[in-house]
Amino acid sequence: MVFQLKPDRKETENKTIRFPLSVIERIDEAIVNQDVTFSSFVIQACEYALENMDTDGPTSTDETKN
Repeated sequence: MVFQLKPDRKETENKTIRFPLSVIERIDEAIVNQDVTFSSFVIQACEYALENMDTDGPTSTDETKN
C-alpha cells in the first residue's frame, strides 16, 4: 500500500512531541504545494505506520512492561 495524503480530520487532542530538525525539514518539503498541514501529515504517517506495522516480530510480556 502506498502512503497517500488525505484531507484534514477534525477530532483531535493536543500532544507535545519533539522532532529532530532534519525530520521537520523533510516533512516541510513533502507538504509543499499539498493541501495538508504539518500536523495532518504526521497523523497520517503515524496511522499508515500503525496499519502496516510488522506484528510478527518479538513482543513484550506483561512482566516486562513495567
